[in-house]
Amino acid sequence: MDSEKLIFEFTKKGYLFHKDALRSDTVIVNTCAFIEDAKKESIDEILKAIDAKKQGSVKKIIIAGCLSERYGKELREELKEVDEFRGVLKFNDKNNVEEGFKPSSTLTPKHYAYLKISEGCANRCSYCVIPYLKGKYKSRPISSIKKEAARLIANGTKELILIGQDTSLYGVDLYGKKMLGELLREISVIAKGVWIRLLYLHPANLDREVISAIKDNENICRYIDLPLEHISDKILKRMKRRVSKKQIISLMEYIRKEIPNAAIRTSFIVGFPGETEKEFRELISFIKEAKFERLGVFKYSREEDTLAYNYKGQVSEKEKQKRFNRIMSVQQAISKKINEGFIGKALKVLVEGKGEGYYIARTEYDAPDIDGLVYIKGKNLKIGNFCKIKITDTYEYDIVGRSVFS
Repeated sequence: MDSEKLIFEFTKKGYLFHKDALRSDTVIVNTCAFIEDAKKESIDEILKAIDAKKQGSVKKIIIAGCLSERYGKELREELKEVDEFRGVLKFNDKNNVEEGFKPSSTLTPKHYAYLKISEGCANRCSYCVIPYLKGKYKSRPISSIKKEAARLIANGTKELILIGQDTSLYGVDLYGKKMLGELLREISVIAKGVWIRLLYLHPANLDREVISAIKDNENICRYIDLPLEHISDKILKRMKRRVSKKQIISLMEYIRKEIPNAAIRTSFIVGFPGETEKEFRELISFIKEAKFERLGVFKYSREEDTLAYNYKGQVSEKEKQKRFNRIMSVQQAISKKINEGFIGKALKVLVEGKGEGYYIARTEYDAPDIDGLVYIKGKNLKIGNFCKIKITDTYEYDIVGRSVFS
């Protein structure tokens, strides 16, 4: 969404948006500095733009986002070819989403859109730089979010994806209490026939009213994005996650009880300082027992300006990779078993694209660019529309089906 805001700003000035950046007069690299891999990817894109400028195909380079915010001084000294450096876009910046920006070009397909409901972070996890980059937690007013949701739906959006650094705290700054459940209920009324997907729920902040809102409204995806990061009480405490193993298990049991068909998606960090083989085995055991429908793993990234940077017990990169591989191997078997349970069942899917002799789609249990895909054998399906399919085969992360009707 920040990239779309930049597009909006420049198109208002008379620029024409071109997706092939290296064939454009002005290149804007919107960067990320959350973890080491993201920083490396951002630098790689900047260097590509610099090479293109040296060859004469690019005239101007603008670096924006977290990397520029965090390392602006160093970048200015090292990258003389860059013409302008910008920091992170805030909600109170000119032409921000709170004022109802309307980009003429978006970076996502027309049938789904990301809808930012908050900015910044009130959590202070010991490994994370986001609060320092994004600032204090700030919610958008419900009226502003509903207005944008209505506009997106009128323009053909079939899936609204609500995002923020921590959506579970939505409303605390504006209304004096958590209002995510109320927001979901109000959006669900104006989004009939449209999927509503919710991302980034902190387990320590998740209100049971949110689970109730998902349960009560069929157009809210049964998809609970709950980054747990670890299960060992020792590691959770060092991470400053403000939640215990007992509380996590209780929360998951409640979700499973209230919404039996929900897909819980989580993420874990391996190789956090102080994570010994004992804590890692505890994590592996928990994953086997919990049987998450969707799971991602990150290798701990040691970031300056975080508490964990100076923690004792730093884990080697080799060991981090080993633990990463072990978890992914365990989850692969779990995911395959869960997917096999869909064989013979009918599912509603959103058609995403077309290949040779098949279509590509997603279920409500799969977020774009994160989770699995559905490969459909069928004819005359329309990209961006819903259809019903019958599952005929499965893989570790993806499933196969044939269209029943659209």
